[in-house]
Amino acid sequence: MTIRAPSVSRPHEPALAGRHDGGERYRVAGGGLSVVELQRGDTLEVVDIEGLQPAELLAVHAGDGRCALAALGLQADARATFIADSLGRPTQHNYKIAAILSRRELDVRRAQAAVLWPPGTAAGHACTMTASEPVVVFVAAPGRPGTPEEIGQQATELQLVVRRAHPPSAHQPQESVPLADPLDDFLIHPGTARAYTVRAGEYVQILDVAGRQCTDFVAFDLAALEHGDMLDLDPTVTRTLNGSAWPAPGLFSRFYDRNMRPMLEVVRDTAGRHDSFSLACTARYYESQGYPGHANCSDNISAALAHFGVPARPGWPAINFFFNTSIDARQQITIDEPWSRPGDYVLLRAQRDLVCVSTSCPDDIDPANGWNPTDIQVRTYSSKERISVSMAIRSTPDAPAVLTQESGFHSRTSVLTHHFTQYRGWWLPSQFDGYGAIDEYYGCRERAAIMDLSALRKFDIIGPDAEALLQYCLTRDVRRLAVGQVVYSAMCYPHGGILDDGTLLRFGPDNFRWICGEDYAGIWLREQAEKLGMKVWVKSASAQIHNIAVQGPHSRAILQQIVWTPGTQPTLASLGWFRFLVGRIGGYDGLPVCISRTGYTGELGYEIWCHPDHAAAVWDSVWSAGEPHGLVPLGFDALDMLRVEAGLAFSGHEFSDEIDPFEAGIGFCVPLKTKSDDFIGREALLRRSAHPQRKLVGLELAGNEPAAHGDCVHTGRAQTGVVTSATRSPITGRNVALCRLDVAYAEPGTVVQIGKLDGQQKRIDATVVAPIFYDPEKSRVRS
Repeated sequence: MTIRAPSVSRPHEPALAGRHDGGERYRVAGGGLSVVELQRGDTLEVVDIEGLQPAELLAVHAGDGRCALAALGLQADARATFIADSLGRPTQHNYKIAAILSRRELDVRRAQAAVLWPPGTAAGHACTMTASEPVVVFVAAPGRPGTPEEIGQQATELQLVVRRAHPPSAHQPQESVPLADPLDDFLIHPGTARAYTVRAGEYVQILDVAGRQCTDFVAFDLAALEHGDMLDLDPTVTRTLNGSAWPAPGLFSRFYDRNMRPMLEVVRDTAGRHDSFSLACTARYYESQGYPGHANCSDNISAALAHFGVPARPGWPAINFFFNTSIDARQQITIDEPWSRPGDYVLLRAQRDLVCVSTSCPDDIDPANGWNPTDIQVRTYSSKERISVSMAIRSTPDAPAVLTQESGFHSRTSVLTHHFTQYRGWWLPSQFDGYGAIDEYYGCRERAAIMDLSALRKFDIIGPDAEALLQYCLTRDVRRLAVGQVVYSAMCYPHGGILDDGTLLRFGPDNFRWICGEDYAGIWLREQAEKLGMKVWVKSASAQIHNIAVQGPHSRAILQQIVWTPGTQPTLASLGWFRFLVGRIGGYDGLPVCISRTGYTGELGYEIWCHPDHAAAVWDSVWSAGEPHGLVPLGFDALDMLRVEAGLAFSGHEFSDEIDPFEAGIGFCVPLKTKSDDFIGREALLRRSAHPQRKLVGLELAGNEPAAHGDCVHTGRAQTGVVTSATRSPITGRNVALCRLDVAYAEPGTVVQIGKLDGQQKRIDATVVAPIFYDPEKSRVRS
């Protein structure tokens, strides 16, 4: 008999690395600075993630603000002026730093900084130092405003890793900087609850101190309570008014009472996964699990509300912040460890005077609190504060959270609409007031439209091995790409699934720009370069290059009026399809831009790439020139109709990491027969292309009932496909869809059925057609 050793759980948990190894990770944005405090013996590592990024460090004694570079083994450098200049700027980020300095009574205006390394650093280069005494440290990633054609010159982020000589306990509160001056600030220990009053317009910030800790939240209308009316958050009304299934991971934007009046607005969320309105944990739950007498949130909430005359309940419907639930295939509620990291928070704004209760959940018998209940912190802020609405995204599970950003064009688009959607970490308009999706659609098809697409990710790939890296990582034959040319390509995993798609611009023999949708694309490129030992840098440029699309049959006439190009560049009028130029808007001394003849609408069109500092002026110039031509603003709702009609693929719809380019309808960008160099996914794509299982087709629906993304497609009883995108085509008057269909039924003219309800009880006939419903010959976009 074989004697087995004990089985040990060792899950991969990259998001918890900072919590387990004693290391704290901080982000220094390109062109920005961050501050950390070190005690004697603490080690600080500064990492140049992407390479070629300068770094400055300023250190002062924690007690009196005197220069403390010597405590880190550094010397002052007269060239290091970026930190001093930055601290003098009145920004929201600097407000937080000023708050830290104020609490420490420190004045750093006369302190000198050090330069951490010479120019030319490789990706991953690091500088490590150990503090010989307590110090406050500022680290900056210096940068200057650039222009779109300055490949690789943009400032990129640094990473700070702090390893403490005496790591704090997971139970010890992690200090976080308030968002403003708090009205109230208190801790709630595990197994307890606290009631508090919040006035209309005031903010409530609920923080997970140590990470992976749930907190239940209930609220009552204060004025109603004073009249004996128990008017609290209503889960059914909230779910119904938000048009959402229950329960769903995440948060509703607003929470309502039974009278359908809003009580709370969600302003910020850095965790991204919560449970709205499951019951707070109850005595009965613990009793059923064999733990009678266990502390529970429902009883704690009842006790906290007793002072206000609210009758006790055995179970309280609550917003369960940081609680990780899901619905499995059997429609059962399941739970797992929370996603929240130390310092994650939710920020709410009261819509009227409220009595609120927050708990720190005592659950230690299942994964709900990571098996280890810890503290919750609550702060409230004045209604006079103005805190931006945002959510957090992370490019990888262990990356620092980045709040939703506004593009350089936001000052112009926000005047035209209040309808914004959060798209990949950016606020972009969904539709415009006074226009609407249909009007915007026809404006683009018949005249011209302007749209903010700054959420696209941009990466500059530079160095002698830049072409070789891209030839290996993209499906296109990059060696055939000429300077001034653009090419559309897929980026695949080794198994053939699509990591991302995008366009590649070639600025010179060793200078490229990859424009795509995923932050991870840059990480992937750097990883491949490191594996191959290539001399190449992959530099993030998304923060320094924002862009608009100008699309429609009048787009050329509009831009011809305002675009100047030097003699070495093509004119706007002569710019060919999938080519770009480097020029200026407004003449020889005008605003520097790149303009590519590309788009996502199926119409003649261009994209304008500029520095965010110039974005408002670029918008104004295009808007002014376009008004006589009937230029309209274009939002995401109209763009979706345009791109579906044109048969253009969208991530998460037509393709994913399970779908190869042939199944996604973009097999034209995989030249297996002519590209002689090896590339990632080649062998898998050869196998998949030889034995295709599914194909992207178009469907024209009978009648006026629409299809939707995710609808099943049937041939007889069997499901043979799935709808990837659908819309009502304004120009054809038909409901159309893109569909990934079994190749046995993909012949044009085949009749299939789109399943509604359960897919069997209701069907809509649809005819298979080519997956391009508008201008299949692309005569308009080529015109």
